[in-house]
Order: sequence, then C-alpha cells, then structure tokens
Amino acid sequence: MKRYGLLKSSLDAHTLGINAIKSQLEACGQQVWVGDEKMSLAVREIEHSVQKDRIIAWIKEHDITHLGVSYRLDPKDAKSIMGHLVHALKTEHCFSYDGGSVQNIFFAGLPESCRLIEEEHKSLVNCFIGSESPRDSLIKMGVDEDEIPKQLIESSRYDEDLKRYANELIENGDHLSFRPIPKAGYEGFGTRSDRIVDRIKHHQKSQNLPLTRVHVGPYLHDRKEAVDLFKDWCKQLAKAGYLDIVSIGSSQLTQSNFNEDWTGLSNGGGVPIQNELEYKELYDASRPLLLRTYAGTKNVPELAKIHERSINIAWHALSFWWFNQLDGRGPNDLLTNLQEHIETLKYIAQTKKPFEPNIPHHFAFRGSDDVTYIVSAALAARSAKKYGIQDFILQVMLNTPRYTTGIVDLAKARAIIQLIKPLIDEDFKMYLQPRAGLDYFAPDVDLAKRQLAVVSMLMDDIEPNDSFSPPLVHVVSYSEALYLATPEVINESIQITHAAIQKYRNMKANHQIDPQRYEPEIQAKTNHFVQEAQRVLDSIDQTVHEPYTAQGLYDIFAFGYLPTPYLWGNQEQFPHATHFKSTYHEGSTILIDEDGKKIDAQERIRFAQFNALKAYQALK
Repeated sequence: MKRYGLLKSSLDAHTLGINAIKSQLEACGQQVWVGDEKMSLAVREIEHSVQKDRIIAWIKEHDITHLGVSYRLDPKDAKSIMGHLVHALKTEHCFSYDGGSVQNIFFAGLPESCRLIEEEHKSLVNCFIGSESPRDSLIKMGVDEDEIPKQLIESSRYDEDLKRYANELIENGDHLSFRPIPKAGYEGFGTRSDRIVDRIKHHQKSQNLPLTRVHVGPYLHDRKEAVDLFKDWCKQLAKAGYLDIVSIGSSQLTQSNFNEDWTGLSNGGGVPIQNELEYKELYDASRPLLLRTYAGTKNVPELAKIHERSINIAWHALSFWWFNQLDGRGPNDLLTNLQEHIETLKYIAQTKKPFEPNIPHHFAFRGSDDVTYIVSAALAARSAKKYGIQDFILQVMLNTPRYTTGIVDLAKARAIIQLIKPLIDEDFKMYLQPRAGLDYFAPDVDLAKRQLAVVSMLMDDIEPNDSFSPPLVHVVSYSEALYLATPEVINESIQITHAAIQKYRNMKANHQIDPQRYEPEIQAKTNHFVQEAQRVLDSIDQTVHEPYTAQGLYDIFAFGYLPTPYLWGNQEQFPHATHFKSTYHEGSTILIDEDGKKIDAQERIRFAQFNALKAYQALK
C-alpha cells in the first residue's frame, strides 16, 4: 500500500491544487496525508533545524512512501526548500534504499522552479508544471494503471480524444495554410460608426467561424516607447487581417490613475496609456480593427465615457465585485465599486453598446466552487437586463481551475446559458465568447499550440447544435506561459483556433467521431449545475432586498451566497464569504465545510439566509 504525504508552504494560501491531487489519489485507493498549518509553516521555515525535524517526524509517523511538495512562488525559494528537504531526508536515512520509507519525491511549481530543481536533483525529484492530465499525473506519481478507477479514466477520455485530434493538426502544420477571412462589406466598417453586433451579423452571412478578440499590450520601462510599439503592433495586426478585436492590455496605472501625474508611482505590466490623446492615436493606428479596453478602478463612469469618445469601444466590461479593495486591484471599497459599476451600466445602456461581465473567472481564481461561478454569471445577466443593456457578451473562461475536466467545463458553460436564456427577447441578446484559462498553457511552445487547438475544439461543443456558435472567441496566445505575444504569435494563434474548430466540425460532419458519445454525462452534469444554481438564485430573489441594486449585490456577497474561500482583501469585513472551503471532486470544484463534508445548495442557502436575517434585523 502506497502512503502519500502532501506538503505546501504557508506562504501559498491556495490549497485547491493539493486538494485536487488528494481527491484523485484517494479515488485510486491510496492513503493520503496532507500537512496541517504547522507543517506548512515548517516547509516555509525549513532552513531551521526545529522545522526540519518536524517534517521528518511527520514523514516517519505516517510511514510516507511518496512525498509531494507544492510551491508556486519564487523559484529560488522553491529550489532552497527542496534542497533543504532532500538533504534532511538523506541525513535522517528516510529513503527506502537507506532503510527508510520514502520511495519517490514530487514537486509541483512554476516552470523555472522545476528547471532549477531538476538541474540540481536530476531524477531524484519528479517535477510537475501543471499541464499534465489527471491520468498522466497519477501514473507519474506512482499509481498503477489498474488502480485508476474507470470513472476517472472515462471523464478524462473526452479530453484525451481532443488531444489526439489537436496533435494531428499541429503535427501536420495544417493551421499554417489557414488564411484571413475578409470582414469588410457592411456600412460603417472600420469607422466611428462600426459596431461589433453589425460585424457579427455581416460575418455570419458568409462564415460560421467566430470573430476573434486578443488581449494585446507590450510593456517597456520607457512609457512612450511602449505606446509607440503598441501602435506599430496594431498596424501590423490590422494589415495581416486575422484579428477582429484588439483588447488593449492597459497597465495598472492606466486603470487607476488615468490622466494623472504618474511621477514616482509603480506601474504593472501592460501598455501604459496615460491620456485620451494616446487612445485616439491608437484608434487611428488600428483601422479597421475594433478596440476595447479595461474599465477603470475608480471614476468608472467617467472613464467609460472617455473610452467611447476616444476608441469607439467595441463593448464595455465590468467586474462588479472585483478590481477594488477585495483583490487589491483598485482603491474603491466594495459598495462604492458596485455603485460606480451600476451607474456605468446605465451609461452603457444609453450608448447601446454591449456589456461583458468580467466576473465568474475572478471567483474561480479565488477558490470559489463551480456553482458560484455559474450563479455570478446569471446575476450579471439579470443586472444587465434590469438597467437596459441590449447586447450581452458572455465570456466563459474554460480550464479554470486548470484541472477542470472538459466535460465539466461544457456543463458549466451550458448551465450558464440555460439560466440566461429566459432573459432573451427582442431587447436582450446574448453572444457567447469562450476563452482558454490564464494558467492553462504549458511553458513549451509545441505543447502550448496543441493545448490551444484542444481548447478551441472544446469551445465548439458548448452549443453543438448551433452552427454559428461561438460567434466570438477570446484567443489566448500559445506563448501565454512563456513570453508576451507578438503580432506573429497572435496571428498564428488565431490560425490554430480557426483551423482547430474547422477540423473538428469537419470530423463531426464526416462521422469520423460520434458527437453524442459523451452527451449523457455532459447533460447530467449540466442538469445538476442548473438545479443547484437555480436554488441559489431563487433564494437570493426571495431573501435579498432589491438584489440587483448596488446594495443588493453587496448583500449577496456579504451574506455568503457567493463563497470565496481565498478572498485576499477585507476578510474581516466579509467573514461569511470565506466561511466554506473548496476542493476538487470528479473534475469539478465543490464546496466543503471545515470537516471536509460536501456542502450542497440547500446548506449554502440556509447559511446565507441566516446571515441575511441577522443583518436585516439589526437595521430595524
């Protein structure tokens, strides 16, 4: 019997990765121990002998045969931690070849951390960068093939099928022959009167492949050089003809201190656009591309108006609960943020431009379960309709968290669509815009290209009976984990996306694959998500006073309807948001209590309703 011990540093607040591996190993019949807070502190302070002794004692107490360590912060620190650990294991005779129990050591972390550790310890430490499939990870960790349950293998089989098709595409270089699709031919094309909805409608008269949006934004220490380089990139992308929408990757100061003096202020990555004139120059350089950019993190309505004037913004995006004090991305407290976003929604409705909620994946980034992901999207859609938005762009970030299986990803996306569809009428339309996850891609160019092809095929199965879905794709370039995407990389990424979708559709049309093979499982999971999310939404409508106002959306979060286990800021102000934990289960992220018991929608509702009752009574 193998006995697995899993450790992480106390500096790393996230436990989803550890819990995912624990769940998978236990499903294979393995015994697993996860280090508690004292052990996490010991990993962090492993250079001290007392902490080293604590780790060795823990390993010996549980007779650990397979030891795993996760550290996703500084690579030099990761190397130091593993160096101290390996030295201690050798000194204390913990390896099986020296009379101890430890047969294998594993490390999961950043690519650079893995490189440094493999360089120092060779084959003694097996490293994981996070791009491995569940099956491959388990085998690499010493689990025998026949120990992996059929259900886990079956849930991965859909993903393995897509990988096989994607490998064929990339190995043959078929995507390189994919040519740009002409977009011109409708009134207003490339002018100040151009609209994304008009472009979609015109495009679909001759094509059923999606329009493409890409996040672009070079960062250089010299601000002016960065802006000038970005203008040049826009010209190159426009000339090549592959891309439709440039999503300006603006810097932190552009979002937080637009049109202010930046002297002495630290700026994050992204193109540092400082004033309206520079936006107008970017607009001129990018003809006939459509442009869009991030919302501000303060004075949000005013910056939305500037985006309209300067770049004829293709659509606006708001994050509601995010990009404020909660995540450290902006100065607003939560209620102020929501008030500004509701005012901005009203303004967007006046412009008749579309609105995109930049919301669900930000909950997922912070450990929220899949039902919270779905509920947050539905709340955004209901809010949008309430304030007069007519065109709703639904961005669905797949592979988030990255170990989410393809079948679960499809079920999540379909559940959101199913919950939003009752809102659709003559005055409210929805446009699906799927994308790959931020940390999905491997730091290996060839593998990342294959991954991009895989996720592109996955997108085509969200609405398999609609030949025009998705109408938009947010293409994440294959260089995401390695370096900033240049125009050449962006264009090839679009080629891969279009070629993969076309290949997959052709295979289905020619009966080379059975599109119904996985539908029963996808539909079962979709139905479960819809039922759970609908219960939460019904409770919100029945319990929260005016739920789609700024105060109502604040209360929804404060009462605990949107559990966020890894909330970074204002934890003391929102204790109910962090009351539950989350873990990985059968390809999905679920809520659990402190004892590891699964929390369903009814338990979440009881908790939130109790908190709401107390809060409203206190106001009387």
